[in-house]
Amino acid sequence: MSVPSTDPRKTAELEQVERALIDASARVPVLTFYTSAVFWLLVQTLFGVINALKLQWPQFLDGCSWLTFGRLYPAQNNLMIYGWASLAGLGTALWILARLCRVALPRPGMLVAGAMLWNVALIAGTAEILSGNGRGLIYLDYPRYVFGLLFAAYAISAVWGVVLFANRRPGHIYISAWYLIAALFWFPWLIGGANLLLGSGFPGAPGVQGVMQAIVNAWYAQNVINLWLTAIGLGAIYYLVPKVVGRPVHSYHLASFGFWSFAIFAVWTGGQRLAGGPVPVWVITIGIVAAILLLIPVATVTANYFMTMNGKFNLVYHSPTIRFTFFGAIAYTLANVVFAVSSFRSVSNITQFTWFTVGTDYLFIFGFFSMVMFGAMYYIIPRLVGCEWLSASFIKLHFWGCAYGWGMTILMLLLSGFSQGVMQVSVHEAHATSASTDFMLSVQASLPFLRGRSIAQILLCVGQLFFALNFLLMLLRLGRPSGAQPTLFAPIQEGAKS
Repeated sequence: MSVPSTDPRKTAELEQVERALIDASARVPVLTFYTSAVFWLLVQTLFGVINALKLQWPQFLDGCSWLTFGRLYPAQNNLMIYGWASLAGLGTALWILARLCRVALPRPGMLVAGAMLWNVALIAGTAEILSGNGRGLIYLDYPRYVFGLLFAAYAISAVWGVVLFANRRPGHIYISAWYLIAALFWFPWLIGGANLLLGSGFPGAPGVQGVMQAIVNAWYAQNVINLWLTAIGLGAIYYLVPKVVGRPVHSYHLASFGFWSFAIFAVWTGGQRLAGGPVPVWVITIGIVAAILLLIPVATVTANYFMTMNGKFNLVYHSPTIRFTFFGAIAYTLANVVFAVSSFRSVSNITQFTWFTVGTDYLFIFGFFSMVMFGAMYYIIPRLVGCEWLSASFIKLHFWGCAYGWGMTILMLLLSGFSQGVMQVSVHEAHATSASTDFMLSVQASLPFLRGRSIAQILLCVGQLFFALNFLLMLLRLGRPSGAQPTLFAPIQEGAKS
């Protein structure tokens, strides 16, 4: 064991060498995860454009059964979760854990093999859904054998995160590591438990039947967002913000309280998705109460974030990482407020079974998680490839494409769902009084908003193409020379801490 140096300059040099060795070990596997994630992001974005157009023009591509809305939509949603989000999240989590634990990634070839197997599973699962063999379960549409492949790929990949944590250097355990390690344990529990309960295909494990399937599916669908994606997103925020602003998290005790309250309340929120369904009332009530109580950890994260940023908000104007992360942090707070408000029965009677629920999910997945992942990638990738991003203009176009594209998509879905729900309630009341009202009015009420969504999807597609091009240039090492000032939207006097 080496003896720590008392010379500050020598200590800084040793830390710089240590970071270089960690980045060298993570370079190939993390870039493999990121490259796969960007590819599936483009595919699911393309599917989203086609789906949006089909809602206005049902005849669009109607000559091919593989491209019907009923197949493209679940294919898009599953690629959103397991293609883009999970792969980007895994790459980010492994790199941050390696840095926090100060341990190089062991056997990076195994991580690459895990990423390749994950991609094989996505190809097989997407082909199965598009050919009509999906299971019809939200975020669980892939056949069972595909989830078996995903579970195996995850085991090969995520185990190294646990290895890193187990072999970490002595010292303080950062709050980011808490969230990331918890996420790595929660995901296999979620995906394994849900598939076993819904029927694993093994003898003696036929799975639950009837209404219990809906309960299990709702539990999984909400918690793959909460306990998997949100946990990684919060871990990334707690790492990126202190690094870029150059100061520690404002309150570690507040962050610790936020973590444990999040872990306690988030797991119970799935019942909220079943409001109005034929399930026991207590299941729905627990989900509603948990959704409201979840505002407690949300408040701690929001307060900690803003107090850490206090006096440094100008970095939103300069730093791509902070701008994307700031957008994501605001979206996280807004998403939980919308989720809690829509949990009330008086509201869910209107919004349930409409586009509003989809809009709420997208606010978590795209508005919060995806924007934070982009911020992380803009920070991490230069440290892996040895050069800075080539074009600040491309990053600006990407940000505004995402901000307007996803922002407008989510807003249109929320407004569409609310107007659709109001019309459905009025139709129901009209029929109850024997009045003549056409149910199609509720569908027509949502059309103007769905047209706006189509425009938003096209803007989003443009933004993602600029990001993919900038990412490709980085992979080819065609960026600005290493050691130059980080690529910023506008120059600042004091450089951000690396």
